[in-house]
Amino acid sequence: MSVLDAVTALLGEHAELEERLADPAVHSDPVLAKRLNQRYAELTAVKRAHEEWTTVRGDLEAARELSGEDDSFAAEAERLSERLGELEDRLRHLLVPREASDAKDVIMEIKSGEGGEESALFAGDLLRMYTRYAERRGWRTEQLDATASDLGGFKSVTVAVKAKGTPAPGEAPYALLKFEGGVHRVQRVPVTESQGRVHTSAAGVLVMPEAEPVDVTVDDKDLRIDVFRSSGPGGQSVNTTDSAVRITHLPTGLVVSCQNEKSQLQNKEQALRILRSRLLQLAEEQRQAAASDARRSQVRTVDRSERIRTYNFAENRISDHRTGFKAYNLDTVLDGELDPVVGSCVAADLESRLAELEG
Repeated sequence: MSVLDAVTALLGEHAELEERLADPAVHSDPVLAKRLNQRYAELTAVKRAHEEWTTVRGDLEAARELSGEDDSFAAEAERLSERLGELEDRLRHLLVPREASDAKDVIMEIKSGEGGEESALFAGDLLRMYTRYAERRGWRTEQLDATASDLGGFKSVTVAVKAKGTPAPGEAPYALLKFEGGVHRVQRVPVTESQGRVHTSAAGVLVMPEAEPVDVTVDDKDLRIDVFRSSGPGGQSVNTTDSAVRITHLPTGLVVSCQNEKSQLQNKEQALRILRSRLLQLAEEQRQAAASDARRSQVRTVDRSERIRTYNFAENRISDHRTGFKAYNLDTVLDGELDPVVGSCVAADLESRLAELEG
């Protein structure tokens, strides 16, 4: 199918969706309405790009006809030809099939790794970086669970990242943050180091699309629920009641604990929220493995065993080992200026998908 044929088919789908979304009955089902609105936003981007392509193509034809009479139109035709090529590339990119989860919000887990207390402090730095990045994008963050370390870092922290409204295609939290999964390595002088020596430590990041209740069915008989007393740094008791909750999903062996909230019911709801997202992620990984063992994008991973990025404080350098991206503005990146780093991953993944689509 040619690009034009594919666009024509999508424009037909866009028109059908427009009619459906005008039906008040659709909006009585919030889940359906959200899904249709997300698809409508994707197709609207295609429609707008095609409309501009059509306009520029018409202007180019006119400029070429007039260039024989007026040399100034020759320069205009050259400019329009370049713009037409850019729009054709944009249409090709928009036609690349997106992951079903790309329009979803995110649940992110950050865990300290090798490096002890320094690793826990770095996990705190990563949490701040992602929180600031979310703020810059107008997203909302919610801390679901956390286990703090003695010096103010995090042994483990789980945070939800949610967009407002319906994001543009490729702009939802999961579409961008999914590239953050893996091992993040830091090289710096720890606050606990008295000799001024540079140490290397690491923290692991796991990124999951947040599952709606309709995405994953969790049967109560498949769950073992234990309650225990919350604890904080140093092991001291935080609550005097058994409000913390641990849920084990028996069929998969997945275990989720939550202790942030004061009530057992609230902790149970948060734990189920995380569990649903882990189950959705697991199902997606299994689907991808079954569909194609051959395709291994250089940037798509949630494996904590894979080192994806290094943060070198002495040189103020950040390096992404998957894409080759390197910059010397680590301080601003840690303050949430993540767009160039994430952008290098998005671009590499898109090129990989295009090559597969056209190959």
